[in-house]
Amino acid sequence: MGAIDSERGGVASCNGKPPAAEAAGGGSTEAENGGSQQRKGGATPLEVGTRVMCRWRDGKFHPVKVIERRKLHGGGHNDYEYYVHYTEFNRRLDEWAKLEQLDLDSVWTDVDEKAEEKATGLKMTRHQKRKIDETHVEGHEELDAASLREHEEFTKVKNIATIELGRYEIETWYFSPFPPEYSDVSKLYFCEFCLNFMKRKEQLQRHMRKCDLKHPPGDEIYRCGTLSMFEVDGKKNKVYGQNLCYLAKLFLDHKTLYYDVDLFLFYILCECDDRGCHMVGYFSKEKHSEESYNLACILTLPPYQRKGYGKFLIAFSYELSKKEGKVGTPERPLSDLGNLSYRGYWTRVLLDILKKHKGNISIKELSDMTAIKNEDILSTLQNLDLLQYRKGQHVICADPKVLDRHLKAAGRGGLEVDVSKLIWTPYKEQG
Repeated sequence: MGAIDSERGGVASCNGKPPAAEAAGGGSTEAENGGSQQRKGGATPLEVGTRVMCRWRDGKFHPVKVIERRKLHGGGHNDYEYYVHYTEFNRRLDEWAKLEQLDLDSVWTDVDEKAEEKATGLKMTRHQKRKIDETHVEGHEELDAASLREHEEFTKVKNIATIELGRYEIETWYFSPFPPEYSDVSKLYFCEFCLNFMKRKEQLQRHMRKCDLKHPPGDEIYRCGTLSMFEVDGKKNKVYGQNLCYLAKLFLDHKTLYYDVDLFLFYILCECDDRGCHMVGYFSKEKHSEESYNLACILTLPPYQRKGYGKFLIAFSYELSKKEGKVGTPERPLSDLGNLSYRGYWTRVLLDILKKHKGNISIKELSDMTAIKNEDILSTLQNLDLLQYRKGQHVICADPKVLDRHLKAAGRGGLEVDVSKLIWTPYKEQG
C-alpha cells in the first residue's frame, strides 16, 4: 500500500509553511546545467513545459515548471492560469498560479525534453527513483522509469485542492483517483467518522444528522487516556476501507490505491473527547503476509503531525507482532526518510536493551524480545558500527558511552504504547 509520513510537516501541512527545499532540482534553472533550454520573451499564453519564476505564498520568487494550463472562465484569448511545479520542492506544493504571480522576464522553455531524456536515460532513471523515495515509505512497489512517467502524467494535477475533515480544513498534496462524478469540485467534505465524502457542505450537514457513528466502524483494541485505537476489517467494512484509501492518497504520492481492501486490516488512531473519536492517523497491514510485513501503509494526518503519533504507530505495529509471536518488518521499498523513521525506532529499542542487559546477547535473542526481524537488527547495528564479525559469528560491541551517543542522535521515542491497555486477538485466531 506504500507510504509513511509520520512526523514532518507534511502528511499535509495545513499551515502553508514550506518544507525544507527537498528533492526535485535545487534552486537553479536547468539552463545553467545542460543548455537544453533557451531564453524566451514573455509571450503568453505560456506553453506546458515552460520554466519561469513564480511568487509563492512566502512572497518570494521560486523556479517553477508549467505542468498544465487552463482558460479562465469568462477570460479573453490569453487569460489562463497555470498549474506549476516548484522545482525546489516536493510535488505536494504544486498549485494553480495566476499570471500575475509569474515573472515573465524570467521565462525559459524546454527545446526538446524527449531528446534530453534519451541523452540522459541513466540520469533520468536515478532522478525518478529518487522521486519515488522522497516522501517516506512511499512506493508499494518499484516503478521503472516508464511506469513512473505514466504515473506522473496521470497524477500530475491535483484534482482536489482542500478537504474538510471534522474541525479542520486541510490542503491536499497529491492527486487521488476519486470517481468521475467528483472531478468538477476542488473541495470535498468528509464525515470524520464513516469517511463518506460529499461535494457540498449542506450535504455533509444533512449526513451528520443521520450518521450514528462516533468512532471508526471496528473494534476498539486500545484505550489510554484520550488515545484510542480501532481495528477495522477491510472485508467487513469495505466502503470505509476504500474511503480511507481515497483520503490517504491525497497525502501520499506513490501509494497504490487498493479497491480490494478485503485482504487488509486498518488500525485507526483516534483522539477522543465528548463528541467522539477523531481520526489522527492510521496504518494498515495484510491479514496474511508471507514476507513478515507488519505494516503496509502509514499516515499521520496533517493537523496532528509533530506530536509523536507517527512513532507511536510504528511502535504499535511491533506490539501487535509481539502478540502474534512473530517478527515483523515494514513493507518495502523504504524511502530514505522512511528508512530514517524506522532506523530511529530500531536504534532506540535495541540500544535501550543493550544498555540494560548484562552479559552477552545474540541477534536472535534481540529479535525474540523486540519482534524486529534479524536483518533489520543486523543492518541497524552495522550502520551504528556496533557489530563485528569474529570467528564466524557476529559480536555486538556495546560501549556505554557510544550507546548513549547513538541514543541521543536517534531522538525521542514519541508517545509510548502502554501494552497493558492493548486488548487484542490476532486475526488468525478470530472466529
